[in-house]
Amino acid sequence: MTQQTKETTDFGFQTVDKDDKQTMVARVFHSVASKYDLMNDLMSFGVHRIWKRYTIEASGVRRNQRVLDLAGGTGDLTAKFSRLVGENGEVVLADINDSMLKMGREKLRDHGIVGNVNYVQANAEELPFPDNHFDCITISFGLRNVTDKAKALRSMFRVLKPGGRLLVLEFSKPVLDPLSKIYDAYSFHILPRIGQVIVNDAESYRYLTESIRMHPDQETLKGMMEEAGFDQVTYTNMTGGIVALHKGFKF
Repeated sequence: MTQQTKETTDFGFQTVDKDDKQTMVARVFHSVASKYDLMNDLMSFGVHRIWKRYTIEASGVRRNQRVLDLAGGTGDLTAKFSRLVGENGEVVLADINDSMLKMGREKLRDHGIVGNVNYVQANAEELPFPDNHFDCITISFGLRNVTDKAKALRSMFRVLKPGGRLLVLEFSKPVLDPLSKIYDAYSFHILPRIGQVIVNDAESYRYLTESIRMHPDQETLKGMMEEAGFDQVTYTNMTGGIVALHKGFKF
């Protein structure tokens, strides 16, 4: 009998069984959930707030619309969308990780955001929503952790309404060589040390750094979105390409 070869994928710079990656990523985010917001501010020197503000502005979200904040974590985008859609709109904060989802729910409720926000534990590859359901979908710093990114993009396309838009905010590839060298030195040598001091977990932040390097570059991701069915796909580099915002429409 021929032994079936297991499919593999990347987990940072490691090659692992495809079936194991989801559990391994979950372990990382269970570890960092309680200090996730603090670490975001420390790691990006607060610039992540500017990246997210630009994403909100590019979303075109209006009153009474339905928005999916996928891999929404602690709910930074959800909070803004909740105010934009108003009491008759709906925002779904979805995350595969229950620890992150719990932190998001607690934070938003502490800020008085209730009523038009729902919380769903969901895998981006198999979204549990009807076809043509959302006016806008955002996924912020989450796509690189998805095992099958192409499958996830097809799933997002399915649940997006005709005329709706997807926005993917993600770490990308710096466009200037000197910046790339500085960024590498910071990412590989300083970030894990910050993770060790703040969260007592250098390994999780070493993985997060490696996962950024393994993520498709700007043009590759643009092509993947087009392959999934999205039209008029564009991207905007921010902070020299350290982060990019990809936008695509469903027509």
